[in-house]
Amino acid sequence: MKFLRRHQVECLTGLSRSSIYAMMTDGSFPKQVKIGRRAVAWKEADVLMWMMQK
Repeated sequence: MKFLRRHQVECLTGLSRSSIYAMMTDGSFPKQVKIGRRAVAWKEADVLMWMMQK
């Protein structure tokens, strides 16, 4: 399993930071996971699956 940080998710999807968080809030984008005390990331598989569904 590979984790993507926010900048990587932005580059991969073409979405802005605010769009990612807005879509997470309404449930239309995968949720982030905590990978450290002050660090979050997204599962690469979840983001790729989301992209395939689009």
